Amino acid sequence: MPAELFHLIAFLISVTVVLWTIPDVKNLGLKLGMVDRPNARKIHKDPVVRVGGISIFIGTITALLIVWRLGGFASVSMGREGEIWAVIMGSIFYFAIGFADDLFNLTPISRLLMQVIVAAVCWLMGVRIDFLSVPFDGLIQVGWLSLPVTVIWLVGMANAINWIDGVDGLAAGVSGIAAVVMLVVTLFMHQSAAALIAAALAGGALGFLRYNFNPAQIFMGDGGAYFMGFTLAAVGAIGLVKTTAITAVLLPYLILAVPILDMSAVILSRISKGKSPFIADKSHLHHWLLKAGISQRQTVLFIYALTLWVGSLAMGFSNIPSGWGYAIGATMLLVYIGWQVWRSTKKQNN
Repeated sequence: MPAELFHLIAFLISVTVVLWTIPDVKNLGLKLGMVDRPNARKIHKDPVVRVGGISIFIGTITALLIVWRLGGFASVSMGREGEIWAVIMGSIFYFAIGFADDLFNLTPISRLLMQVIVAAVCWLMGVRIDFLSVPFDGLIQVGWLSLPVTVIWLVGMANAINWIDGVDGLAAGVSGIAAVVMLVVTLFMHQSAAALIAAALAGGALGFLRYNFNPAQIFMGDGGAYFMGFTLAAVGAIGLVKTTAITAVLLPYLILAVPILDMSAVILSRISKGKSPFIADKSHLHHWLLKAGISQRQTVLFIYALTLWVGSLAMGFSNIPSGWGYAIGATMLLVYIGWQVWRSTKKQNN
């Protein structure tokens, strides 16, 4: 069976399982009272089931297990099975941490400690960042700093995706777009095993949008957000940062630039105000757009376009055929949506 067919199978299985399981997960969440209730910081006005990440998790893992049974990983892993299983096992544990938080409301410190431990174990199993790109100095091998750099990357991205999950469909859409871009780029870089994981995750995230886009019928919760954020970061680590090309090392950070910059800006804002970076507030990009009078859908579509734009730049820098053509198209789309948003804010202000 051609290797590319396995990627399509993984995507389709993940989408199908997510769409099939969400109604049951939603009914179970309602029966057990696992709902996200409105408060002063949240946007939704009615209780919404908050454990939809179960479907994303089941869909993605089921797709990967079926592909594995079909021999998909054996044909593309090239002796790197340990890294692949490290990503899968790490994603399972990150989902478990988030799901436990959804159920029991864990303290920020306990969540962080567990995330760090799991990330460190994944580093031991081969999910590592060994190179960093330094402006005007090319690539440098980080040596013993590989462990803290990798842990910060894995833990940081898991939380970055969780932090942007504040508007209907935002985290799922951003993750889905990023996963599709990673799928394309890793395939072009001949990192087929990483691409298989990206394909399954893309299917899970985009399938979830059927029920999560505004007005959302279900939320992914911390379980889904941690699962997707960790998996995206890990795919970037084993699929792109493992190479020694300067552009390849930079690609994961570019593809995930929107949640990275949003999280960084929020942390700096909270610290500058003398607040704990772990205490939630309304300083995210989506909050600022909503304050400007933009609707939830326009806010989400603008951030989708922004994510697609940086992803298209990554495709251009990776020298994918027609990559810069995609970047031009994504730029035009971003300008158009930005113009529509600007018009909307003008109407609101008038």
